[in-house]
Amino acid sequence: MLSTYTYPKFEYRRPPEIAEQRDGRYPVVIVGAGPVGLAAAIDLAIQGKPVVLLDNDDTVSIGSRGVCYAKRALEIMDRLGCAEEMVQKGVSWNVGRTFFREQEVFNFNLCPEPDHHRPGMINLQQYYLEEYLVRRAQSLENIDLRWKNNVIAVTDHGDHVSLRVETPDGAYSIDADWLIVADGARSPIRHMMGLDIEGKIFMDRFLIADVVMKADYPTERWFWFDPPFHPNQSVLLHRQADNVWRIDFQLGWNVDPEEEKKPEKVIPRIKAMLGDEREFELEWVSVYTFQCRRMHEFRHGRLLFTGDAAHQVSPFGARGANSGIQDTDNLVWKLKLVMDGKAPASLLDTYSEERVFAADENIMNSTRSTDFITPKSAVSKTFRNAVLGLAKDHPFARALVNSGRLSVPSFLTSSRLNTPDSEVFAGNMVPGAPMDDAPVETASGEQWLLQAAGNRFQLLYYIADAADLDAKTAEGFTALADATIPVEVLVVAERGNAAAGLRTLYDVRGRIRERYDLRPDSCYLIRPDQHVAARWRAFDVELVRAALARATCNA
Repeated sequence: MLSTYTYPKFEYRRPPEIAEQRDGRYPVVIVGAGPVGLAAAIDLAIQGKPVVLLDNDDTVSIGSRGVCYAKRALEIMDRLGCAEEMVQKGVSWNVGRTFFREQEVFNFNLCPEPDHHRPGMINLQQYYLEEYLVRRAQSLENIDLRWKNNVIAVTDHGDHVSLRVETPDGAYSIDADWLIVADGARSPIRHMMGLDIEGKIFMDRFLIADVVMKADYPTERWFWFDPPFHPNQSVLLHRQADNVWRIDFQLGWNVDPEEEKKPEKVIPRIKAMLGDEREFELEWVSVYTFQCRRMHEFRHGRLLFTGDAAHQVSPFGARGANSGIQDTDNLVWKLKLVMDGKAPASLLDTYSEERVFAADENIMNSTRSTDFITPKSAVSKTFRNAVLGLAKDHPFARALVNSGRLSVPSFLTSSRLNTPDSEVFAGNMVPGAPMDDAPVETASGEQWLLQAAGNRFQLLYYIADAADLDAKTAEGFTALADATIPVEVLVVAERGNAAAGLRTLYDVRGRIRERYDLRPDSCYLIRPDQHVAARWRAFDVELVRAALARATCNA
């Protein structure tokens, strides 16, 4: 048990299939109530889709586990209605520092630009994140959350998936039109289906030690190479909620993991780092190895694999849970359109394509970080140490320092859902990019751009004075709103009131104009997951319709 956290015990309820002695059929079943499965269930419920969520346990994750949640994950959690609680409880930070032996050689800022709603990163123990997500899921009528329900068999019939589920009251069977697999890195369902996962397992081990202590260290990420308190290895320190500090000690491969977890082995390492005078309490200890690998494809018929079930990376860079949450962000809107009969099932192939691309990007960055942190030869270590020695005084060497390239969202620039630019724009908001945030004012007060965006297709349209919107353009907006797949228009203006029925966002600090390179009549088609699908210098309803068809595989 932890001294700073009391684990909830969620109620097991007899499933209706057992109570009523019947089989069940559901539109979507999700397996795994970790962060990824819960995010998928909440998103589907928000979209009006009923979900059955199965988990073989009745509490949240044991130990702090994943602790770093990046700006993009927080923006997605905002859309799901649970980011504020996370940010209030978590420890926000933007600055990371890297040390070689006793000297700082490199630092970075995750959010150097002003006027963003969320910080570059928060540190929050995974059990808190899961508790908040469970609470949010329990508030939604469309989610049937079943604890102590263990899936023991899965069969894909082509037009549906059958599951056999074991409970304290015996086994039952249910069918699902679609199955979202979020059952973790070991993924029993992946094994049941005989699906491979390929990649690299790294021959190294790290010790996680969570300690409770009061310390006046800055709220930053600190990473040491070859520090005097842990020579020839690396160490990572950062703060979590409740005055819990996470320390990662590199151990090397030739150690006994069980032996290294014993307090008599862990406490001397911590004292060597913090000093004998620092009081602390050992909260949680674990030893891990890591791997960088993924499934070849994330869609297999009616089974959709997400998170660690689909791909795994080393912990350096906080790319695990963050990328899993982005998986569901990419998947759910596509699945909804397919379920509603408004898009072909091939749209779900683009979930696999786009998220495989993102996984490869994460694996590449994670592998490079791991190779730098844990060099596998004397030559590699000599090179690494030379880079670190030069980094303090030479900018070219700083670019080579890699203590974990931290999680950033993928720019899906090669996606077949994008409409290529036909005109010149400056800035980063290219087709495939995740939207940049910016402060806005609305009729109801101050807000943020990303709080107004998401969950549907939208057209971001800029005009200096909203009152100058002409009748023909307004008619085009109405036609888009009334289409089979509606497009909501968000008018970005400096002043004035748009026609009735149109939402107006006032760009009070000019950040939207700056970040999206807006001129009068410029517009952006935005996907439900807040990625740019297309952009133009002038509004043309037929061009928007064509881009919408392309973004939904209806072209």
